[in-house]
Amino acid sequence: MLDLPFDLPVFEPGSVWLAGAGPGDPGLLTLLALHALRSADVVVHDALVDARILALIPAGVAAESMGKRGGEASARQADITARLIDLARAGKKVLRLKGGDPFVFGRGPEEALALVAAGVPFRMVPGITAGIGGLAYAGIPVTSKDTNSAVAFVTGHGPDGEIPDEFDWNALARGAPVLVFYMGLKHLDLLTERLMAAGRKADEAVAVVCNAATPRQIVLETSLAEAVQAVERAGLKPPALLVVGPVVELRRQLDWWIP
Repeated sequence: MLDLPFDLPVFEPGSVWLAGAGPGDPGLLTLLALHALRSADVVVHDALVDARILALIPAGVAAESMGKRGGEASARQADITARLIDLARAGKKVLRLKGGDPFVFGRGPEEALALVAAGVPFRMVPGITAGIGGLAYAGIPVTSKDTNSAVAFVTGHGPDGEIPDEFDWNALARGAPVLVFYMGLKHLDLLTERLMAAGRKADEAVAVVCNAATPRQIVLETSLAEAVQAVERAGLKPPALLVVGPVVELRRQLDWWIP
């Protein structure tokens, strides 16, 4: 399938591979994820998997969309997991294809644990998470020796759609110079308000990256205090990343991306 000087693992019938598709650009697929796409009998994919990646599914291979999108009608997680188990028990080579990395603010761990409980063999195929790869396409590094030696990756909402109750905003605000929020637009007003109340400066640099690493990518640079109004004026919609910190200012020099 791929002309390589080494062997890739065999995708066995009756097993599930949980693979990350990366943030968007098909070129960011790993070799192992591409191998899985070309070997699977059925691909169960999320809504955020780029259409150009789905186009790589060979003719005759079943593709089932079981994506979950906040605020929209979506498949229930229990139904997705049950479908993976049923397909595997039917002897299929099942690829569960998820945007980004399955183990970074995804339901990959939950699905893998369900497979273990059901006795279904599985393999993890990590992907490039949007908080790293997507920001790179926006010209924003998550670390730089002159700006920060720590970065915090934070979910903008939990499984119930609300900001997780366990956040220690003071510790979060002090703990890392750079904060990367996934799924942060829904509660942008609360996020920015609580960060400033915890000590982050109102004029601190912020970037909002929508549809990262796709031809539809939009990057908005603003400040913590002005972020809500700027996003409303621009009409930005999810999926989006929110980046807070000095690395945003490096984009002035590192904005390399041409759609």
